[in-house]
Amino acid sequence: MRMWVGTSGYNYPEWKGSFYPHKFPAAKMLSYYAERFTTVEINYTFYRIPNEKILAGWDRETPPGFRLTLKAPKRITHIARLKDCADLLQYFLRTAATLGPKLGAILFQLPPYFRRDLAVLDQFLQLLPAGTCAAFEFRHASWMDPEVFARLRARNLALCTRPRTLRAGRRPSAPRLPDAATCSYTSSTRKPA
Repeated sequence: MRMWVGTSGYNYPEWKGSFYPHKFPAAKMLSYYAERFTTVEINYTFYRIPNEKILAGWDRETPPGFRLTLKAPKRITHIARLKDCADLLQYFLRTAATLGPKLGAILFQLPPYFRRDLAVLDQFLQLLPAGTCAAFEFRHASWMDPEVFARLRARNLALCTRPRTLRAGRRPSAPRLPDAATCSYTSSTRKPA
């Protein structure tokens, strides 16, 4: 099994002097990073919906075999909370697909105040084309539920967890994670930065 190792983001000025050389231009950070890691989570796409020109630049700056995981736009995950966003989602997925084999997963990181809503999840999952490589990071503990895991498993979608960020309300409790992976391509935990 091939494994990709990387971080959440790469464009951090505070990394100059420890990871990047002291005086290093931001424009060269991705290519430098890609010489040392095999994947990266792109946070830019959470704040701004990329166009094909931006993705082509990331493609040029990374070697063959490199994977770019794109964080879904906050307009989908935090503002719309997975509802009434079909056109925006389709545009984002079509644009992301221009990365070709360099496209890793699409990360849907939901806000910590968004509680489990199976009807909303079901409707949203219907919008994802079959074969979409995606991961869902549910940050409210109510999502850690066998019914949610079954839905992800049925669509071969990954569950991405960050145990310290799960919120259970006033009384935090350890959420129950699935006994088996929800997809065939990954089974990992994101570590807090």
